[in-house]
Amino acid sequence: MELSGDAYLWIKGLHVISVIAWMAGLLYLPRLYVYHVDAEPGSDKSETFKIMERRLMRGILNPSMMASVIFGLIMAYDSSPAIWQAGWFHAKLTAVIAMLVMHVFCGKWRRAFAEDRNTHSGRFYRIMNEVPAVLMVVIVLMVIVQPF
Repeated sequence: MELSGDAYLWIKGLHVISVIAWMAGLLYLPRLYVYHVDAEPGSDKSETFKIMERRLMRGILNPSMMASVIFGLIMAYDSSPAIWQAGWFHAKLTAVIAMLVMHVFCGKWRRAFAEDRNTHSGRFYRIMNEVPAVLMVVIVLMVIVQPF
C-alpha cells in the first residue's frame, strides 16, 4: 500500500490529534485516582469520581487509543521496509507497547474504584501519573531525533 502525499499527511495529522487526546487522558486519569483515594467509598465525592473516571475512559481514552494505534499502523505499513530495522523505531514501539500496558492498568484500576475495592495509595497513583509522561518523552525523542 502506498498512500498519496495528501492522504499520508491526513493520516499523520489524525494520528497526532488522537495521540494528544490519548496522552491527555493518560495524564489525567491517574490524577483523578490520587484524589479518589481520599474519598470515602460510597460517598457523593467517590460516586462523582467514578462517573468522571468512567466517562474519561470510555469517552476519550479508549477511542483515542484505538485511533492512535490504527493511524500509527497505517503509517508504519506505508513506510519503507528499512524503518522496521531502525533501532529508534524498535525503541519507539517498545515505549508504545508500554503505553498500551499503562492504558490497560488504568482500566483495571478504574474498575477497582468502581467496585470500591481499590488497594493502592495516593502515592502509588502519583508515581503512576508520571509513567505516561516519561514514555511520551521517549516516543517523541525517538521519532524526532532518531538517535540510532
